[in-house]
Amino acid sequence: MEKQAGSNIWQTHIEENMYDNFYFFKKVSLVDKYNFYDYMWMMIEWWVSISEALSSVSNKIKNTFFISKISELKMYISSWDSFSRSMKKIPMIFSNSEIAIIESGETTWDLHTTFLKLSEDLKKIHNLHLKITGALTYPIIIFLFLLVAVLIVLTYVIPAIMPIFNNSWVELPLATTMLISVSNFIRNNAILLIFFFIFVAIFFSFYKNTQKWKLVISNFLLNLPIIWNVYKNYILSIFASTLWTLISSWVPVVKALKLVSKTVNNVEYQELISLISDEVSKWNKITDAMLNLDKTWFYFPADFIQLFSVWEKTASLDVVTKKISSQYSIEVDHSLWNLTKWIEPIAILIAWFFVAWFAFAIFWAILKVTETIN
Repeated sequence: MEKQAGSNIWQTHIEENMYDNFYFFKKVSLVDKYNFYDYMWMMIEWWVSISEALSSVSNKIKNTFFISKISELKMYISSWDSFSRSMKKIPMIFSNSEIAIIESGETTWDLHTTFLKLSEDLKKIHNLHLKITGALTYPIIIFLFLLVAVLIVLTYVIPAIMPIFNNSWVELPLATTMLISVSNFIRNNAILLIFFFIFVAIFFSFYKNTQKWKLVISNFLLNLPIIWNVYKNYILSIFASTLWTLISSWVPVVKALKLVSKTVNNVEYQELISLISDEVSKWNKITDAMLNLDKTWFYFPADFIQLFSVWEKTASLDVVTKKISSQYSIEVDHSLWNLTKWIEPIAILIAWFFVAWFAFAIFWAILKVTETIN
């Protein structure tokens, strides 16, 4: 009764002070998360109490919003809640899979190892993100510079030379006519275009979280040429990595699959993994469920299913999932190399297309005007 009363007092105190501080950015990055688990592992490894470890970790983290949530976590633990139960009260920070892993660590009295596993798993995911963004940075920069150059030509260069063409009474080439039409449209409708793009941005900011939009994007990325291979390997790597962390923490297979389905950032894979979990709960094999639900091997390649069949024969799922995670991390690297090899020439080709169009449209028209004057 005293523990329950103390818990209620702390809960009331936290709710009363929840809105005392205002934060512009209520987001905790993967770096903050894996640093948090890494610090906790080191502290507990050296027999520091959880409350003292949380206080020490707060001094290491720079994210003020995350620091406030760590303080809440410490309050809950001080009111005799377990670490996993305290995490459940802050769902916007800690995912269900993280909570399940911590809960399993508490059950097996191996909490410090659990913190280490979570830290390593989040580091792998973060490194994958860095590899993908690094591979796409160069093409994105090319497209941004191209967009700026196109806008400058259409809004400043073309209007400056248009009087020459208007006073010459020369029949302009089709490329020049198209260029002038696009320039006139942008200059005459600049305000409308700005409002249009603002409306589109606002619309997508609300619509992007709907299930229908997520399904459309998931399907689009899985069928987009060149991109789909990287995206699929990335999802399979995250799937295997998260499943390995959960299984090695003694989380039951069915529950682990349910949790993995929520961590995979693709609606189609989420639904498919959830169905696989339902099949496994009926005492069916994971490989049989994969083959029945994905007969064309579109979502789960043959080698991926074959590696899972090894586990079913050897009863070593944690080892197999770790191997799959490592293998598909290498596959992501290889896919990214192929993606970069194709995207960079395509980006340069598109840039050259616009340069050639502008050069031909302007210089060919000037040449015709010069010939008429002569």
